[in-house]
Amino acid sequence: MKQFTLFILLMLAASEGMAQRKVKLKNAETLKGSMQNGVRVDWVVGKVVFEQQQTTIYCDSAIFDRAKNSVEAYGHVKITEGDSVTVTAARLTYDGNTKIAYLRKNVVFNKLQTATLYTDFLDYDRKRNMAKYFNSGKLVDSTNTLTSKKGYYDLKANLASFKTDVVGVNKENTMRSDTLQYHSRSKVIFFRAYTEVKDKEGRTGYYEHGFYDTKSKTSDLAQGDFETTNYKLKGTKLFLDDVRKFYRAAGNVVLTSKEENMHIYGDDGFYDKKNMISKVYGHAYVARVTEESDTLFISADTLVSIDSNDPARKRLLAYHNVRIFKSDLQGRSDSLAYHAKDSTIYFYGDPVLWTDDNQMTADSIRVLLVKKKINKIYMVSTAFVASEDSLKNFNQIKGRKMTAFFDDKNIRHVNVEGNGESIYFALQQMGEEDSTKVTIVSGMNKIICSNMKINFKTGKIDNISFYVKPDASFIPPHELKKEETILRGFTWRANARPTRGTVVQRKP
Repeated sequence: MKQFTLFILLMLAASEGMAQRKVKLKNAETLKGSMQNGVRVDWVVGKVVFEQQQTTIYCDSAIFDRAKNSVEAYGHVKITEGDSVTVTAARLTYDGNTKIAYLRKNVVFNKLQTATLYTDFLDYDRKRNMAKYFNSGKLVDSTNTLTSKKGYYDLKANLASFKTDVVGVNKENTMRSDTLQYHSRSKVIFFRAYTEVKDKEGRTGYYEHGFYDTKSKTSDLAQGDFETTNYKLKGTKLFLDDVRKFYRAAGNVVLTSKEENMHIYGDDGFYDKKNMISKVYGHAYVARVTEESDTLFISADTLVSIDSNDPARKRLLAYHNVRIFKSDLQGRSDSLAYHAKDSTIYFYGDPVLWTDDNQMTADSIRVLLVKKKINKIYMVSTAFVASEDSLKNFNQIKGRKMTAFFDDKNIRHVNVEGNGESIYFALQQMGEEDSTKVTIVSGMNKIICSNMKINFKTGKIDNISFYVKPDASFIPPHELKKEETILRGFTWRANARPTRGTVVQRKP
């Protein structure tokens, strides 16, 4: 008896389940039944209403196949799913067994307080809570409009996926990609393929992966670049804040100044648009094209680019462990400032420069570029110009202030102003034939003169002019003492001379 009762309960439960799966006709003005291939179908017309659990279907007319549990609906078709989903279309085929609705022409799919989807071809899977469109569609909400050839909308997760010719538009940006995802509740766009983002100010970004929060206007992006009218920022990771106008990059950072034809490389960096400041640090170096086939490289712990509407305030700053390399100029210092308006590079903190065979040191140094070439080098306080001859002797010039003048890439002459001193070794070749000739020191010229002018030829000292009571002496080799061969304060620093490899720490 108990087994029989259990059997009856199971049958009733199964019957109830079958009833819930059945589509029911709830209303129609007229109904006409007919047989098609031995199966009864009902033609219903006028204010037609069908129901299946929480789903209600409205239309002007329909073909109802009770055996197949399906509906073909025409004219002013509308589906409601509780109070959260409403879909309208011109035509509908609904399979009550699979709970899939095939909607065609002028389809409008609306989920309450999230988004509305427009298309002509939509398949709505009620079981999976998934709407799928093809042959183009458009998703619209209060913040964004996204269009694509194909798309999927997961209602439970509030996540829309867009494929092929994707275009996303909001008040700030226009996005183009092959694949995007959009969370309609949080208003976050996810980049799943290479994406172009162009904002209303004309700035353009290119990103491979990451997300953009359209409510907070912040982004966390992978492998991309962000471009403005004057700058381009590229990195493995990008963090963009359009509210604060603050854009940060991490990993293989490249910051490009278009106006200055300058590229700054580093491990991390940021662009502060409000304050017009850019900073790059960690293995940082800058490459600035100065003339055809020649580039000025500057490396430092930190590089800062300051932009301004006032040309006089534009500059590049480098600080700590500064190194520079150019084919005709190398240098080191603790810090550096490049002023764009007058094309002048200022060196601070134990600066030293090398050009050809000459070493230049002073408490502070500045280099003037004219037409992207070295024109003058100004040395202030305890200034030295020195070179090493073939016998390892050091020719030295010392003064309170010095100015080196250049012709093309070569030093032409140096003016010394105040407390001038000079040591110059005279060399002589001995022997009658080239194979027997030997170079020897014939003596050392030592001159003390307040002001002097040193002329160079092919990068080497050619002659010296002295002004204001020069005190000159020539010391023969046998009378030379070691301490007399070095001017006070002089240090030879050839081992510290940068090469391109020590400045460019990673391939541009």
